Amino acid sequence: MGLPRLLRLLPVLVLGSGACFATRNDVRILQGDILTLRRESAAADTARARQVDQLNARVAQNLAVVNDSLRALSARMVVSNGDNRSDFRQIREMLIQTQELVGASQAMIARFQADNERRIMEARQAQLAPAPVAPGDTTAGAVRPVTPPVETVGPAQLYTEGLAQATRGNYAAAQAAFEEILAKYPTAEVTPDAMVFLADAYDADGKAAQADSMYLRMVREHPRATRAPTALYKLGNSLARRGRRAEARAMMERVSKEYPVSEVADFAREWLMRNR
Repeated sequence: MGLPRLLRLLPVLVLGSGACFATRNDVRILQGDILTLRRESAAADTARARQVDQLNARVAQNLAVVNDSLRALSARMVVSNGDNRSDFRQIREMLIQTQELVGASQAMIARFQADNERRIMEARQAQLAPAPVAPGDTTAGAVRPVTPPVETVGPAQLYTEGLAQATRGNYAAAQAAFEEILAKYPTAEVTPDAMVFLADAYDADGKAAQADSMYLRMVREHPRATRAPTALYKLGNSLARRGRRAEARAMMERVSKEYPVSEVADFAREWLMRNR
């Protein structure tokens, strides 16, 4: 190859050699950048890991605080529930005691009424008794008017006797006394209560159907009587004992809706809650 031609090719060779050197330099720069990026990424990963650890620690700390608060709240709720149950038991005991006092008062009133009735009957018998015949009375053989029979036992006396017999467990005698009240004195003051105690005597004597019928009759005939909600509640319990849950629920709902402030309304609502 001649010198002139070599001179002409020299710039091209120089440029080709420069391009090769530039490419290698770029590779070294790129490798350095990659290494820097890797270092920065590792540093960033380390920082993020440290942040995640700190966040986890804070979450764990907060969870511990929440758990402690929940445990304290649960403990307070247990104590509160215990106090509420204790208060509820005390209220129920007070209600039972009140019912016993009311029952005792009613029994005393019934005995007082029975004594009055007996005195009235004795006075009437004395008034209607035939006058004694004096010696030599010429009218002794005359026909005297027949004195009509006088009732010797009133509703209050029968009521007292029925309660006494029921207390002694003589349910047949108690039933007879209460049934006589219903037959002879349907409008007497003691008749609604006598109907409830008659149903109780039937139930204690194993006559569940008759007891249920009497409870229902009492409520139907005397819906405003003091013992009407008690009759419904007892009817509900009687039906429940014999597996008639739907009918029992209907009776308990009637107690809750028709007699919401009665002494047995809370018991009926409690029964409904237990038997959903």
